[in-house]
Amino acid sequence: MMSFGVVVISAGLLGLLSFTLLAVAVGTDYWYIIDVDQVINSSWHFASSHSGLWRIYEGKNGSFHDISFYMDTSEFSEQEKHLLHLHRVIVILLPLSLVLLIFGGIFGLVGSLARSYTILTGVAVYFLICSLFTLSGVCIYISYSQQALDELRRLLSAELLAHIHMSFGWSLASACLSYTLEVACGVLLILAALLAHRELHHESTAAFSMS
Repeated sequence: MMSFGVVVISAGLLGLLSFTLLAVAVGTDYWYIIDVDQVINSSWHFASSHSGLWRIYEGKNGSFHDISFYMDTSEFSEQEKHLLHLHRVIVILLPLSLVLLIFGGIFGLVGSLARSYTILTGVAVYFLICSLFTLSGVCIYISYSQQALDELRRLLSAELLAHIHMSFGWSLASACLSYTLEVACGVLLILAALLAHRELHHESTAAFSMS
């Protein structure tokens, strides 16, 4: 069976890697990729693009514009307002999960140094809750993208859509992997808590036997 030290070090590495992957996902702009055939680029002035949570890059020259969350929505349709609301939720959930991971790492370090069953169990549950924030953000983004695609299909003809290819990018994959590692970290911390509890029980039994 794995030792307490190996388990907590493994949990710490997974937690650090999870934080790094989520930070990369939040800070990069390859969540959604739109690839437009050259014929459409020239005749319809429709450019390929890739987007993140904060900005959209268009064309080969890499020009971009920020996604504004405080624009006047009085002339927006109900669907457009709904999509903007979903995007606002996403950009709250994922950075919040990122901040929570920092505190989780601090509490996890304290619990591992103290070999405290209570603290380690609490941190394990904390990490699992953090993973729910990440998972919720990812799921809402996927739903948001699908609804945006449905809206695009409503506005454009089938002939034009045949030349437009849309896919999720590696930034989303990075967030999904971060979620998986958060869960794995939480599970390892539960195992560490059980090992700490067993060691404490063993030491108590040994001390009682000696007395």
